[in-house]
Amino acid sequence: MNLLFANDRPGEYPASYYAATAAPLAEFAPLQGDTRADVCVIGGGYTGLSAALHLAQAGRRVLLLEAHRVGFGASGRNGGQVGSGQRLDQDAMERIAGVENARRYWALAEEAKALVRTLITDHAMPVRFHPGVAHACWSAREVRDAHAYAEKLHREYGYDQLEPLDRNGIRDLIGSEAYHGGEIDWGAGHVHPLNYAIGLAQAATGAGAVIHERSLVHSITHGTKVVVQTDQGRVTADQVILACNGYLGGLEPKVAAKVMPINNFIVATEPLGDRAADLLAQPVAVADTKFVVNYWRLSEDNRLLFGGGESYGWAFPDIVKTVRKPMLEVYPQLRDARIDYAWGGTLAITMNRLPCFTRVAPNVLSASGYSGHGVAMATLAGKLMAEAMRGQSERFDLMAALPQPRFPGGVALRWPLLVLAMTWFSLRDRLGV
Repeated sequence: MNLLFANDRPGEYPASYYAATAAPLAEFAPLQGDTRADVCVIGGGYTGLSAALHLAQAGRRVLLLEAHRVGFGASGRNGGQVGSGQRLDQDAMERIAGVENARRYWALAEEAKALVRTLITDHAMPVRFHPGVAHACWSAREVRDAHAYAEKLHREYGYDQLEPLDRNGIRDLIGSEAYHGGEIDWGAGHVHPLNYAIGLAQAATGAGAVIHERSLVHSITHGTKVVVQTDQGRVTADQVILACNGYLGGLEPKVAAKVMPINNFIVATEPLGDRAADLLAQPVAVADTKFVVNYWRLSEDNRLLFGGGESYGWAFPDIVKTVRKPMLEVYPQLRDARIDYAWGGTLAITMNRLPCFTRVAPNVLSASGYSGHGVAMATLAGKLMAEAMRGQSERFDLMAALPQPRFPGGVALRWPLLVLAMTWFSLRDRLGV
């Protein structure tokens, strides 16, 4: 089973709120026949589109291949949160990489957020950046840890964008009694994810990149010149970028052993009108501290977009049932709210939740496995791979130096072993331990 087609119709966006409110974008024609490129980018999400944009701006002949539509995968379906830092906190980064390198990884993550905002502005993209992401803690201990971490970031990293919230503060912000406190990160923010991907595609083609949609890559032949084969065409390129994330499949086993696809789900309620202000007093996004994270925000027409629940098989479950349960744990007052949209998508995680930057071959680079932290980091990953393709590989190599263990059991057994692990952590969420 190919995840590219397991739950979706070929060449179509899922029936999501994002697709229903997407900026118009004419389809790009499929690849036909043989062609040449300096760089062939495989995958039309944030990573691939950012790489194509930055390479085209540098004067490279860039051709991007996407199996469906640009932004079809996680880039057009996610919660839209543009988070701070790496996926792990700086305490963990310091243990893994040492204090000096941890500071460099923090600086890269800060650059990633700034890059999203700059690209939106510079290219007049059809999307707004909304500042503010709140973190809601399920226990008093988590609140103490979060506030201590905010102090550390201020003291040691000069980051002063975190506003601590006690129990009354989080309740006043999100209108729920479920949480003990938390914080707002005013240096983070949120966007309409599909419109951001569309904006990247428009910017890339405006810079000279060529995009082909409905062009599934089924083989790569490595060598001094790399040959990329689709059903109807073939690209011979000097260099290749793999930007496939959760939809990589068996295209590159070296990456697949370290990157695991999982499914996540979101629902959109009916427009809530004046009720919306009781759910979020400010136009921020929210994520909580459960292992299987709940995350939400209001749309511009006052729908609640709520994400929660995961699955690890091929087929999506009953999405409304899967997401409605955690939504009502946070907002029982929405029991009567109609669900107008429900959709799922496939993202990619790694064993340690840090992104997987890999030099597959001297002229083939890959970045993926953002583990739910990809809006900013995937955008930066594309820029870093574009730099590396032009001989400036220091920053790519820094990301590639992060340890990336393989999933136990190899490609064949990683999925059932992951299911066992995730089931255990989901049980811990339910038990509150």
